Amino acid sequence: MNLDTGIRLAYLIAAVCFILALKALSGPKTARAGNLIGAAGMALAIGMTFATPSLSRFGLMVGAMAIGVVIGLPAARLVKMTAMPQMVAAFNGVGGGAAALIALAEFVKATPGSLAVYQVVEVLFGIVVGSVSFAGSAVAFAKLQELMTGRPITYPGQQVLNGVVATGILGLAIAACLSPHNWLIAVIGILGLLFGIAFVLPIGGADVPVLISLLNSFTGLAVAASGFVLHSVVLVVAGTLVGASGTLLTRMMSAAMGRSLPNILFSAFGSVITATAGADGTSGDRGVRSATAEDVAVLLAYSQKVIIVPGYGLAVAQAQHSARELADLLQARGVEVFYAIHPVAGRMPGHMNVLLAEANVPYDELKEMDEANPEFQSADVALVVGANDVVNPAAKNSPGSPIYGMPILAVDEARNIVFLKRSMRPGFAGIDNELLFDPKTTLLFGDAKDSLTKLVAAIKAL
Repeated sequence: MNLDTGIRLAYLIAAVCFILALKALSGPKTARAGNLIGAAGMALAIGMTFATPSLSRFGLMVGAMAIGVVIGLPAARLVKMTAMPQMVAAFNGVGGGAAALIALAEFVKATPGSLAVYQVVEVLFGIVVGSVSFAGSAVAFAKLQELMTGRPITYPGQQVLNGVVATGILGLAIAACLSPHNWLIAVIGILGLLFGIAFVLPIGGADVPVLISLLNSFTGLAVAASGFVLHSVVLVVAGTLVGASGTLLTRMMSAAMGRSLPNILFSAFGSVITATAGADGTSGDRGVRSATAEDVAVLLAYSQKVIIVPGYGLAVAQAQHSARELADLLQARGVEVFYAIHPVAGRMPGHMNVLLAEANVPYDELKEMDEANPEFQSADVALVVGANDVVNPAAKNSPGSPIYGMPILAVDEARNIVFLKRSMRPGFAGIDNELLFDPKTTLLFGDAKDSLTKLVAAIKAL
């Protein structure tokens, strides 16, 4: 077997590893193995690429990889779980930008007039999609990092401007296919960046996890296009897998929110969403019922079934270990305890699952929304730790609400509801939660980790 055949065979093995990795990542019990399989496949693909006989400029490639390692390794090791969505958005944007630059470089170095129309189309596709992914991910990062408001940003004539930019990209792309010039490609890339920014600005609130998934699929498609440009089968396969899986995940998350993808992407166009109460979103002078940790501990300790509902506040407080300790203590007293996981809880897909897995919560104690909702009617206590929008009845009862139509966890059906909240501040969608004013709701104010620690101590003292 010659070297070329060996390299192609290695690429095939790498592609199979990517497929097996995605399969394993679909379940929490096999996710760790999936990561290792995917990493092994990527290491094999990179190694075989360096073995390619026609390859040159090893120094530049090794130097670029070293820079990536110096930046990426500490970032991945030191990032806090609360900042993981931002990191996903940032890394995703870097992938899209790299794919766009590869396509651009291949076009620039080609002899003028030597590229067939289909090759120009491949280049254009990579540049446009990669630019949109890069710019869109940058805005998503800024929203998640609170460098800018996380709410939808709209302005007069937004639809018209987006239509003009999209039409301009299409028109220039057709012109580039007929008569390719460097300046045309550059303008198309710039318009792609502008469209990516304009595309993401009106998306906010509970829609951000869906946005991250969609941008991830964009990056995959851009990488696949780069694979066609470079004649790299492994890039085509890897990019297609990422694009397809990201698209499927986006559709699944849209379904979990009870909304179509176009509604999620375009519902904020032309309107400014503000937090108003009830029907208007403000709490006004209405009072809420609060309690001490000792009072809540008694309620929990003498219950038969407790459902813990984690949200982004759990991640902010790094309270997953305290939640696990509380659950273990209640179970030792004979209380049935499990966690109800909403598909878009947190700020990225699977955010709560990752947090609780970090605290070694058994997988069988994690129940997805469809499995958990029928259990709330028989629950003595629903303990909401840092969640808001995913339990807000406005999704069912308020047609004018920005989250109306989103399936929620049926916390309002529990006999007693306890919210662990730092303040009365609205959730990420920017609207108040009517459930906080329900007569059967009790609020325990404070940092989630501190409140859970107090609950553990109070239960031990009973």
